Amino acid sequence: MLVDSHCHLDDPQFDADREAVIQRALEAGVGQMLAVGSGPPDLEAGIRLAEAWPHIFASVGVHPHEASKATQETFERMQELLAHPKVVAIGEIGLDYHYDFSPREVQREVFSRQLAMARKPVIIHTREAWDDTLRLLREHPGVTGVFHCFSGGPEEAEQVLEMGFYLSFAGVVTFPKALRIQEAARMAPSDRLLVETDAPYLAPVPRRGKRNEPAFVLETARRVAELRGESLDQLAAATTENFRRVFAAGC
Repeated sequence: MLVDSHCHLDDPQFDADREAVIQRALEAGVGQMLAVGSGPPDLEAGIRLAEAWPHIFASVGVHPHEASKATQETFERMQELLAHPKVVAIGEIGLDYHYDFSPREVQREVFSRQLAMARKPVIIHTREAWDDTLRLLREHPGVTGVFHCFSGGPEEAEQVLEMGFYLSFAGVVTFPKALRIQEAARMAPSDRLLVETDAPYLAPVPRRGKRNEPAFVLETARRVAELRGESLDQLAAATTENFRRVFAAGC
């Protein structure tokens, strides 16, 4: 069995065939999926899916793109939703200095506030913001979780691993020019490794450029296994166990 540890099944791209997408994933051997939150305004999109499907878990959080929309009521509602039995993480949260859809100082404030309220694992989004992301994490010792869609190389991987985090690899690891990401996937300890789709984004080779969906995590897992000199079955077993361990509070 495989687990898609990060997907956005609430995305409008799935409105026409969401149930079929989930069914295809199950038929492909993807036994569990984590529907990741990215609000506000809708903090509960992943939860609604998790309530409807026994194979789906959820997270809640304020994505860095949406940081400027967060209010006191947002954080109060997040605190309430974290008690939901199928919410296993806070996320995705972090910093994104590539798009700067929210001012950087606002991103840092919202990220830090969510780290301070973290009583469950966090799902980290970082893009072109490694130094600030790691600095803020170090200011909140004891917080652990996953760096989703890991985009660094071996040096960043070592820092993240030293802090107790897991590395999750998405379809980018299958891209021919993603050599540093591939090296990170190759060197990551087998007990700190996850795979994901980030669907509907970043479809893996040979589906690159198309809408991604959880069933396609198989292609990412296959490539990671090849990089590590492992069988797909070995990689699937390890990443499934890792998912259950890191998100044990809800799984």
